[in-house]
Amino acid sequence: MVSRRRSRTPLDRTQVLTVVAGVFVAALAIRLFSLQVLQHGFYTALAEGQHSLYQQLFPTRGKIFAVEKSGQRFPLATNEPLTLVYANPSKLTDDPEEIAQNIAPMLDLDRAVVYERLAKSNDQYEPLKHAVRKPVVERLKALGYVGIEFVEELVRFYPEAETAAHVVGFLGYDGDQRAGQNGVEGAFDEALAGRVGQLQADRDAAGRWIAVGAREFLPARDGDDVVLTIDRTIQHTACTKLAEAVTKHGADGGSVVVLEPSTGAVLAMCGAPSFDPNNYADVDDPSVYANPTIFKQYEPGSVMKGMTMAAAIDQGAVAPSSTYTDEGFVKIGTFTIRNSDGKTHGQKTMTQVLEESLNTGAIYAMRQIGPRTFESYLKKFGFGAQTDVELQGESAGDLSTLRAGKEIFAATASYGQGITVTPLQLAAAYGALANRGVLMKPYIVRELIHPDGTSTVTQPSEIRPVVSPATATTVSAMLVNVVKNGHGQRAGVPGYFIAGKTGTAQVPKADGPGYQENVTIGTFAGYGPVDDPKFVMVVRIDRPRDVQFAESSAAPLFGEIADFILHYYDIPPTAPLNSE
Repeated sequence: MVSRRRSRTPLDRTQVLTVVAGVFVAALAIRLFSLQVLQHGFYTALAEGQHSLYQQLFPTRGKIFAVEKSGQRFPLATNEPLTLVYANPSKLTDDPEEIAQNIAPMLDLDRAVVYERLAKSNDQYEPLKHAVRKPVVERLKALGYVGIEFVEELVRFYPEAETAAHVVGFLGYDGDQRAGQNGVEGAFDEALAGRVGQLQADRDAAGRWIAVGAREFLPARDGDDVVLTIDRTIQHTACTKLAEAVTKHGADGGSVVVLEPSTGAVLAMCGAPSFDPNNYADVDDPSVYANPTIFKQYEPGSVMKGMTMAAAIDQGAVAPSSTYTDEGFVKIGTFTIRNSDGKTHGQKTMTQVLEESLNTGAIYAMRQIGPRTFESYLKKFGFGAQTDVELQGESAGDLSTLRAGKEIFAATASYGQGITVTPLQLAAAYGALANRGVLMKPYIVRELIHPDGTSTVTQPSEIRPVVSPATATTVSAMLVNVVKNGHGQRAGVPGYFIAGKTGTAQVPKADGPGYQENVTIGTFAGYGPVDDPKFVMVVRIDRPRDVQFAESSAAPLFGEIADFILHYYDIPPTAPLNSE
């Protein structure tokens, strides 16, 4: 049987060709759509030249803002327009060696390095110098070299300079890459930096892009703006007065931190000495970069008596009117602990213990609840753990001496020796007393504003109740008496009830046990006005040379700043004007 094979007709071939042509046209249409629409940004950048391409590949770093009570924002870190000088060696019409010899001195660069970059005749982009200022740019342009080109670029600028340095940090380098260092610049580097764009494209042998070759173009994503809780006016005033006080007392340094007790928001935070983040390399000692309010843990001294008394009152073990007999010393085993003034005071109430800052009275209050309960309260107040404020380099403090459960360590801790804390921890703890016994988490970032206009807002966070509202109110009244009648009088503001406590801490020897002679750190911790606290503040003066006790160093500085804050917030007086 013979099989028959069907032959193709001209119509069949026409259909095939039509289908093939249709597929080709469809593919071409898709390709054109991709080139003209989906990759429009790539070709627009390519057409507009290197400047536009640079801008689309490299993101703009986000700004950092402080606020004022009106809600107005002020930049603490922004971007200043300067110039990137670069070469397009493929366009050079003059001798690269001659060009290098003339422009290298203007750019403060090595001539050989410049020549090496200019000699890459097939290259289209060789950066020469970033952040070149206008006078130098104008001199370079006057030389008229074809192929030496200029692109405006944004360079980090810090308008408040030293005033906000410890909060903001600075933009430095991690190897060859720019990276935020310290402060908000370091902690939020990824968010501020944004995302670098990507460009992958086929090139010919001369290094030129092939117009119809394979390519991938992903535009850059600009960084987030960071709005802080810092109040610019309070920050400026507090930090300026701190620097003046450090100079006045010939101190090694100092720090101030101000919180809003009801939320935990940081209103001001700074240290002295400070540095200029615009010229961060111009420091003799890099340790100045560390924020002393969160990094420098220290034995705080008698400011801890406020926490000790709060714990004992909260347990119902003592009341403000409870008395004990002060013999001037307390013996615990082989140790003898004395009052800081070396005197015997006889029968005293718990309120007088705080007013006169009696070490023996603090030990008495601690003994009424025992070392273990006392330790648990210190932990509830937040000591011995980081606050997790959104900054780099925070210390946790140290309560390790209390773990042994020995009475001697609890006794010294009751008046602030043998344990270490940070100023921010102290401010948060006193903030709990100001906030009806509730400890709030300190935070410094109010809002992240994303490039698309959306934002992420920080909500205040309650950590835990520490003492009852009744205890907080009672201890606050006792601390008002410290400012009115005791060692804290110079921290007072006429017309206002201010609560607070002094602390004069000894400084441990670096090379052995014991403390340095005549070396102290003065601290004042307090808040006001006591009936509705708007601020809680800790002031610390390190090693003043002209005075020994905090009542003459930290307390007056606290009073000056508190006076400003109360009037800045337009808070009317509620106490007799002769009240101290």
